[in-house]
Amino acid sequence: MQDKSVREALSRSGFSFKKQYGQNFITDEGLLDEIVEDSGICGGLAVEIGCGAGTLTRSIAKKADKVLAFEIDKTLQPVLSVTLAGVENCEVIFRDFMRVNMAEFEKDLPGYCVVANLPYYITTPLVMKFMEHSKKCLSLTVMVQEEVARRFCAEAGTPDYGAITAAIALRGRCKITKYVPRTCFYPQPNVDSAVVKIDITEGNIKANDEELYKKVVKAAFSSRRKTLENNLMQAFGVSRGKATEWIAALGEDGKIRGEELSPEKFAALSDIIGKN
Repeated sequence: MQDKSVREALSRSGFSFKKQYGQNFITDEGLLDEIVEDSGICGGLAVEIGCGAGTLTRSIAKKADKVLAFEIDKTLQPVLSVTLAGVENCEVIFRDFMRVNMAEFEKDLPGYCVVANLPYYITTPLVMKFMEHSKKCLSLTVMVQEEVARRFCAEAGTPDYGAITAAIALRGRCKITKYVPRTCFYPQPNVDSAVVKIDITEGNIKANDEELYKKVVKAAFSSRRKTLENNLMQAFGVSRGKATEWIAALGEDGKIRGEELSPEKFAALSDIIGKN
């Protein structure tokens, strides 16, 4: 479905864009097909969050056996009845996915892949919902703000590296597959975007206690201006000597900052703390 056809369907239905839902649609079929290609989908089940005008949904449906497309805005129903006409392997669910209980949703599902042009206002909480609570999701291929994509995939010691990077790394391998200029969206947003693919692999980072790993990561980035030693003292209520001992057991200097530790180092540090 071409850009003109999508705009006509939106216009005929009397649809008005809602800022609170971060609605920016992609209509370039070539780009949409490339996003699906990046996901690696070939048959099976695909889940889309925020199907919007259904343009990406159509491209996903070409490759997947079944598509479950979630959309929060019920006023898009007449638009989707036009744009998804003839797409028999797609089910649109008008529901806020952030309110969906993951265990109930996945109860009778096989493994699946997520492909989505995510509303920017829920990008991080939505990605972490899958990373922390899904048992069936195999990968996420999602369009996000470029700066967020860089944070998701950053290397330790770089300005973009942060708690979200280490949190994703616990279960996922993340890479940027392409950059997408703002001109590819309708209406045009104020920022450029990027497509990120996260392959979910259990035990990607070897940590004996995942909850402790998360606590250590949170502590390390609680104040980027402070040393890791100081942040650990505050978060765990221990003496400077104990914090220094933990860091020394890791083979690092006490003055190191949290953003200098790789996810693997965070896992090793959490294991050290867990033994004390």
